Amino acid sequence: MSQIHANCILIGAHAVLLRGASGAGKSSLSLRLMSKGAVLISDDRTDLVARDGRLIASSPSQIAGLCEVRGIGVVRGLPTKPEGDVRLIVDLVDDPGDVERMPVPETELVCGIEISKWKFCVSDLAVEAKIGVALALATGQMQLEP
Repeated sequence: MSQIHANCILIGAHAVLLRGASGAGKSSLSLRLMSKGAVLISDDRTDLVARDGRLIASSPSQIAGLCEVRGIGVVRGLPTKPEGDVRLIVDLVDDPGDVERMPVPETELVCGIEISKWKFCVSDLAVEAKIGVALALATGQMQLEP
């Protein structure tokens, strides 16, 4: 098992890891996604383990069910699930110039499992929709044209 600095949210049947520096907006983006039906698995730190060929994410027990809402504090009571099958990693950046217009798809090996990875600007007004498209690509529901 490994632990990383990332949020994890469940969109439908699949989990998405949101990575970025402290203060990058991982929790705020998680809240925006939850307002559209996503469910919180973990906030700030995520435990990862390979199980039956899948990458499974869960929250460390000390912070399970908690989410930091900047400007309010740490809250309990948001919709949560104990674990999820990770299919996508999203690296969050501040500068839109750091996101290529037509990037080459990337993957990352995590706990021996290859996971689709994309980079998005957290302030992009379409970031939630782009995460949905990236997840659909990662799960084979959409295809990227050459």
